[in-house]
Amino acid sequence: MQDIKGKTAIVTGAASGIGLGVATALAQAGANIVLADLRPEPLEATRQTIETLGVRAIAVTTDVSDADSVDLAGKTALEAFGALHIAINNAGVAMHGTPLELVRPEEWDWVIGVNVRGVINGIRSFVPLIRRHGQGGHVVNTGSVSSLFVREGRNQGAYAMTKYAVLALSEALEQELAGSGIGVSVLCPGGVTTSIFDSATTRPDRFGGSYRRPQQEALKSAFAAEALSPNVVGRRVLQAIRDNEFYILTHTGERGNITARLDRIKAAFDRADAVMPTIDRS
Repeated sequence: MQDIKGKTAIVTGAASGIGLGVATALAQAGANIVLADLRPEPLEATRQTIETLGVRAIAVTTDVSDADSVDLAGKTALEAFGALHIAINNAGVAMHGTPLELVRPEEWDWVIGVNVRGVINGIRSFVPLIRRHGQGGHVVNTGSVSSLFVREGRNQGAYAMTKYAVLALSEALEQELAGSGIGVSVLCPGGVTTSIFDSATTRPDRFGGSYRRPQQEALKSAFAAEALSPNVVGRRVLQAIRDNEFYILTHTGERGNITARLDRIKAAFDRADAVMPTIDRS
């Protein structure tokens, strides 16, 4: 079981939602926290809150879609604490309510930039820092239950595509870090009480700037019905780090949807067994 007390953790997307919940759980377990987020004011408020838990915390304004910004967050962590042990690549944005053929190029750039490149940048910047001290550690990448199946009726294909990518990155990272003492987890939650549906209001200028997505905001009530508290998710993540779990699941009611997808894949293998021998391969 991994000991958390006295270790240093960096959490992206830490100013609210899942990031804040995870940062809180880690701080309650005795970790010092590097809080990274795009929004400086709520980030500073979060830093003050985390320090009331009796640990040290610093705030670093970070755009995870920018590799240099993520590099700076890692360097700041080393300067402040001397080592990094746990990386939570959590920052993400929503892209729900728009059919794939209507998602604009700048929206693709933004959702991929944050949800996929944000995790890539975290891996590139933070994993070498965890390797450096030789004490082991852990990486958690925030995917979604949408890493495991695409829910019908919500036009969330662009979002789900990025979260499938997070799962693939996490599986590959786990394989590459085998034997290193660095564990890897992928967090796949369902609905959580967060501000993710308002993420378009903080879209950086290089991706088109702040805007409203009414079709996405209309889905808030659907997600609210199943939403868990970020603190509950944070405690689940803490336990998974301690126990070195790969899949971190929170919403067990999604079991049927995921099983149905697996059954469809199994049926396709059965079909291949039946059909492939009859196909002319000359």
